[in-house]
Amino acid sequence: MTPILECSDLRVHFPVKSGIIKRAVAAVHAVDGVSLEISPGETLGLVGESGCGKSTLGKALIRLLKPTSGSIHFQQTDITMMSQMKLRALRKDFQMVFQDPAESLNPRMSVRDLIAEPLVIHRIGNRAQQTQKVHQLLDRVGLQRSSSDRYSFEFSGGQRQRIGIARALALEPKLIICDEPVSALDVSVQSQIINLLLELQRDLGIAYLFISHDLSVVKHVSDRVAVMYLGKLVELAKASSIYQNARHGYTQALLSAIPSTDQRREGKRLILQGDIPSPINPPAGSAFGHRIGHPRYEETIGMDLSLKEIAPDHWVAADPCSLSVSDFEMLAAPAKLATHA
Repeated sequence: MTPILECSDLRVHFPVKSGIIKRAVAAVHAVDGVSLEISPGETLGLVGESGCGKSTLGKALIRLLKPTSGSIHFQQTDITMMSQMKLRALRKDFQMVFQDPAESLNPRMSVRDLIAEPLVIHRIGNRAQQTQKVHQLLDRVGLQRSSSDRYSFEFSGGQRQRIGIARALALEPKLIICDEPVSALDVSVQSQIINLLLELQRDLGIAYLFISHDLSVVKHVSDRVAVMYLGKLVELAKASSIYQNARHGYTQALLSAIPSTDQRREGKRLILQGDIPSPINPPAGSAFGHRIGHPRYEETIGMDLSLKEIAPDHWVAADPCSLSVSDFEMLAAPAKLATHA
């Protein structure tokens, strides 16, 4: 199946400026050589600790941020350096649902105007047709049509997120980037929003990039899972493979932190030592090995730590600081490097 979205060796670096003339003296390596693809109708979960670059990657993939290097193809069209004027025609096919609906929805606009704004920008229909579309979208996300005359601040967090989803659906996109869409909501509301997203995907065939730090949520919604650490992907596989047989040490630590009522798991929790390295001055070798003070860290300086296929459709960074000895020896043998997921 041809991917709907594909990126290769994508990098997003933000300059750090200093001095009176604000000269760039360093750079934050927010995204540092990521390659992945998303198929039509698929949900790819993207997980990692706060600050690892997940949201930056999501925004870069739909060109809300300009990449420093690498390539992005949407429906086989290169959008990496496409002008904003040319991008406008494509934007109706990819949308974003943001983490905090209270921040992403203009409180001065009515719900009707918020949801209809994409239709107005793309000159789709007259006002009566746009109002009819708004009512249909409100029905779709489980809100009353009378909500269209009210303002976003009059609603609860879960209702505001439904408004944000309706807005994202207005142009009938083929891909939606969900950036922590339930993390700002009460636990009791999270399942409602997740079930809504799954229902929309089933009925409309939408592809999702689902960004979250909550691995239990990602497990429920994802077909495949990508694990990100300090701007890089360290593991990528089907969700079942990740949760049953994680190979990278960082992935194993994340999974062990999932809350459980099983007391037998308490003694198995992996507590990571050390601090996350700075993205301004990332380690020359394995970032994970540097964090935990692994004895083989020096050996990884200059080593190719890109993803390799350790099992069918299961890719992992070939890092001696993060894998079992047997896994690393298997990957150290000549093998095909991953150019994309």
